[in-house]
Amino acid sequence: MKAGESGATGVDPVESQLLEKAQRGNAFAFEEVVRRYQRQVYAAAARIVRRHDVADDLAQEAFLRAYQALGSFDTRRPFGPWIRKIAVNLAINHVRSPEAREDPLPESHDLTPSAGDGPLGVLLEREAQDVLARAMEALPPEQQAVFALRVFEELSYQEIAESLGIQAGTVMSRLSRAREKLRHTVAPYLGGAVVRAKGTS
Repeated sequence: MKAGESGATGVDPVESQLLEKAQRGNAFAFEEVVRRYQRQVYAAAARIVRRHDVADDLAQEAFLRAYQALGSFDTRRPFGPWIRKIAVNLAINHVRSPEAREDPLPESHDLTPSAGDGPLGVLLEREAQDVLARAMEALPPEQQAVFALRVFEELSYQEIAESLGIQAGTVMSRLSRAREKLRHTVAPYLGGAVVRAKGTS
């Protein structure tokens, strides 16, 4: 369960109280809301922009925009999907911008599960990470966002739809296309990686 959410559609009453206080100008209350969600928001942005510094900036910008628009937020709704939507949209816009041509995140170790211990596992894991990272960069930003939120953030189709402001059917369609493209890009290379790794073991 995500921080601050009491269920799939429920709202944490403590979170609602914090948001209501923040709407009345209580900065400390909003700081507590930020503390609850800052890791999730950063992670959602980082999965898309793939740069720690950029993801950190985008997370801060997302919370700033949320604070500026807080007066219009319905505290009877969960805060998580709303702040994720802001962060993901900022990340998508960044990926489309010229600044996105900078180097990606240096650490890609969290993109794939561990392939196991020993030289074979280490080599397979390293190559799988590199290939998956490059394959994800080649996806359209909208497909990157859906794939990252589903696979890495483990959100449901409905949660992704709410986070991106799209229909659940659109989520499934984009996810299907993303998986198909990744499958075609990654599978042949990883097959070669297995052969090379076995030759070194």
